[in-house]
Amino acid sequence: MDRDINQVIPRNEPQFATASKPVADTPALGRGAGGTSWFWIILTILMVGGGYYYYQYRYLPQESSKPATMPARETSVIAATARKGDMKIYLTGLGTASALNTVTLHSRVEGELVSVKFSEGNIVRQGELLAEIDPRQFQVQLAQAQGQLARDQALLDNANADLKRYQDAGDSVSKQERATQAALVAQYSAALVVNKAAVDQAKLNLEYCRIIAPITGKIGLRLMDQGNLVHANDANGLATITQLQPISVSFTLPEDDLGKVLERIKTNEPIQVVAFDRDMRNPLATGLLLAVDNQIDPSSGTIRIKASFPNEDGRLYPNQFVNARLLVQIIKDTILIPAAAIQRSSKKIYVYVIKLSGKQDKDNRPLGTVEMRTITLGPMEGDQVSVVAGLEDGEFVVTDGVDKLMPGGKVIVTMSTTAPESKRSGKSNSSSTTSSTTNTTINSTTNSTSQPASTRTSINR
Repeated sequence: MDRDINQVIPRNEPQFATASKPVADTPALGRGAGGTSWFWIILTILMVGGGYYYYQYRYLPQESSKPATMPARETSVIAATARKGDMKIYLTGLGTASALNTVTLHSRVEGELVSVKFSEGNIVRQGELLAEIDPRQFQVQLAQAQGQLARDQALLDNANADLKRYQDAGDSVSKQERATQAALVAQYSAALVVNKAAVDQAKLNLEYCRIIAPITGKIGLRLMDQGNLVHANDANGLATITQLQPISVSFTLPEDDLGKVLERIKTNEPIQVVAFDRDMRNPLATGLLLAVDNQIDPSSGTIRIKASFPNEDGRLYPNQFVNARLLVQIIKDTILIPAAAIQRSSKKIYVYVIKLSGKQDKDNRPLGTVEMRTITLGPMEGDQVSVVAGLEDGEFVVTDGVDKLMPGGKVIVTMSTTAPESKRSGKSNSSSTTSSTTNTTINSTTNSTSQPASTRTSINR
């Protein structure tokens, strides 16, 4: 109890000695092995905290107050040249190629097919011999008709001679005899006409034994073989000839586009039509507008249009599906850029224009900076866009890599020249020829890693 009382007595107050223990033997508060351990733990914490404080407020503020200036990083972009040219506006419709003339070969006479002169799938010319039918029976008929004609001709000559003698005899021959003889002459003359017609019919049958190509075109597969008996009323015929040059294409356009077509027709100029394949990638032929239908289909709201194509290379085939593009307008001397260069925001339409600095990087690629410029767009055709205002001929615009660009940012570009526009298949009228142009593009990569530069060919449609 005496020890417990001494522990709660403050150290600055005098202690009262007890009879059992002297005051000097009582230990002080916090002394001993436990107090020494806590002292070193607290001292270690203070030293670590002080070192961290000294590092944070001694070194880091000095480093952040004077940041190192890093050079601006160039961005690789793909670009193209804004060029001045003609923008051709087309209307596109789905259509089908059809032959202007299709002929099924039929025999006009009955007989055995003795020879076939054509090869399936070849081009045959008008007047070319294609097949022959056994002519012997018609040769016999011709000989009979010619013999009958000769007999009646002899009878007519004899009747004419008798009539002349009766007329020279005068009154010695009665008028009745002279009239009878004149009637006999007329009878033989009529018979002679009939015989001549029979001869002509026999000759015509002989001609029909030779089946001649009525038109120039591609002949199809043979429907009847040599040795068969053919008839004039055979349903299938011998073969079919289809005219391929020229060939027509019938296609439809929305009724809303009819006004543009009619306005173009009023100019009295040939209207160009270009036929493309199903995928709209390859031009097949170039032709001219032939006719516009006289009414709109109310069920589909479309108007039927027909165009004619020379088809000299034979790329169009009857019943072939095509995409027809009708030229309705040509905008002269406008600025053209790829559609990929157009950027849009909620307030404006703009492009990134490259300003070349005249310097090059280690790979001899031109260096430059970009400028964000607002533009006014005109019509768009394919991957080309007409620019009404905001660009000049020869300026470079970025077509890819814009997500990393900022106004005034530095870029790396690679310049190349595209090949002239490839000529499309088919020939067109001299007033509707397609001009070829040369477009200069700047091609490069879209990120910091090196990738092959690409070259683009732009088709001026």
